[in-house]
Amino acid sequence: MSQMIFVNLPTSDLDRADKFYSSLGFTKNDTFSDENATSWFIAENILVMVLREEFFSGFLVNGDVAVTGSGRRECLNALSAETREGVDQFVANALAGGGEIYRPADEPFPGMYQAAVQDPDGHVWEIAWMSPEAIENPGA
Repeated sequence: MSQMIFVNLPTSDLDRADKFYSSLGFTKNDTFSDENATSWFIAENILVMVLREEFFSGFLVNGDVAVTGSGRRECLNALSAETREGVDQFVANALAGGGEIYRPADEPFPGMYQAAVQDPDGHVWEIAWMSPEAIENPGA
């Protein structure tokens, strides 16, 4: 079996989170979805698991608590886009699904176009496209 990655995120509203992740074009994985969690394929071996806060908390130890909403960030989930237009489409889909702009689209250096959105629970998803030239000659 190939190695997989599961990004596990708590949610305060599973139905609202499902609307958001569906709007991004992710494919629901019914095998790992139930009344406590919904699983979404981002790619063949990459899934996001959205878990009700109470269920998510059952996996935590040492007094840790689930975090949703704005404020402190432990991670930024980052995805690549196949085209510059793909970045803009991802952002548009996120907004249509109830997300918000976290960081507007910009081009921090030639050949890299990026933006970031947050889901309804405040989890941030970055999306970036890099031109083939930028990939082949980083820093040039």
